[in-house]
Amino acid sequence: MPYLFSYGTLQQENVQIATFHRRLAGHADELLGFEQLIVKIDDLEVVATSGKTHHPIVKFTGNQGDRVPGTVFELTEAEIANADIYEVAAYKRVDASLASGLRAWVYVDVHHAPPGQ
Repeated sequence: MPYLFSYGTLQQENVQIATFHRRLAGHADELLGFEQLIVKIDDLEVVATSGKTHHPIVKFTGNQGDRVPGTVFELTEAEIANADIYEVAAYKRVDASLASGLRAWVYVDVHHAPPGQ
């Protein structure tokens, strides 16, 4: 099963229940080569689900010293597809390296994704 790294609202239990129909079990990890920013969310359904008008977003820097803390989850392919539906157009799903050595899907700023992704 694939891994998904979350640094934002996908860590919230209410968002997990709405998106995956279950509470996820995960463990702490860090995303390498990115820095965290905030983005305004205009999608009213996403705002209603998360309870927030502004969400974290990450931008690729390529500097391995830049780290973003979060949680890594093991999901099914169907659950990854549900996460794709939840995330708004400002985000793009890419494959990334974590401090633990795992590779995981992560949603990043569509305008600041790693080259070639």
